[in-house]
Amino acid sequence: MKFASQTKIVDITRIVEYEKYLHRCLAGPFKRYKKRLEYLKRAIPKGFHKKLLLLNREIVGQIEYSPPEVSYYPITGNKIIVMNCIWVLRKAKGHDFGKLLMEDLIKSEKDAIGFATIALKNHWSPWFKKDEIEKLGFKSLDSIKVAHKTKYKGRTFKIHLMWMPTTENSKLPTWNQQKLLEGITTCILHPLYHPQTYEQKQILEQHY
Repeated sequence: MKFASQTKIVDITRIVEYEKYLHRCLAGPFKRYKKRLEYLKRAIPKGFHKKLLLLNREIVGQIEYSPPEVSYYPITGNKIIVMNCIWVLRKAKGHDFGKLLMEDLIKSEKDAIGFATIALKNHWSPWFKKDEIEKLGFKSLDSIKVAHKTKYKGRTFKIHLMWMPTTENSKLPTWNQQKLLEGITTCILHPLYHPQTYEQKQILEQHY
């Protein structure tokens, strides 16, 4: 890892200097929108963390995670941690910074028996690609085939439940696929984002 000595990972959950990054991704608008504020107020006291990866003091990556009861996703499991997102900027690709963020997560959550997240297959977004999540050490446990109700109508993609155990014979996490069809309200750049202006309960529809 060529640049490891020049990197620093900062937990920004309670650092005022980086507060705006609690409300936004590395790109996109800075906006304190209601759903995100409500989520942070509920999630931070229960173990939510967001960390930034700095390379020579420049922000080049992020990871966000929490216990399952306050994660983005309807994933359940005993003594597990759910990764809400992980992102390394394109200009910083090729240096295993994603693995560096994962190593920090594992080190920080020593009591977890494993880590869960989602991955996307054949989705048009560059985020959460299944092959990239697999490179971090996750394996698919289950999947659901869906289509978005407002974007690229008729184009299907798969959402995978991904798992990385840290102990042998650990109990596998489960997920609520029907709840997942409602999408994500806590991050406006998330590929499964459900806008408040879309009044139907489900933003995704399942395909068989």
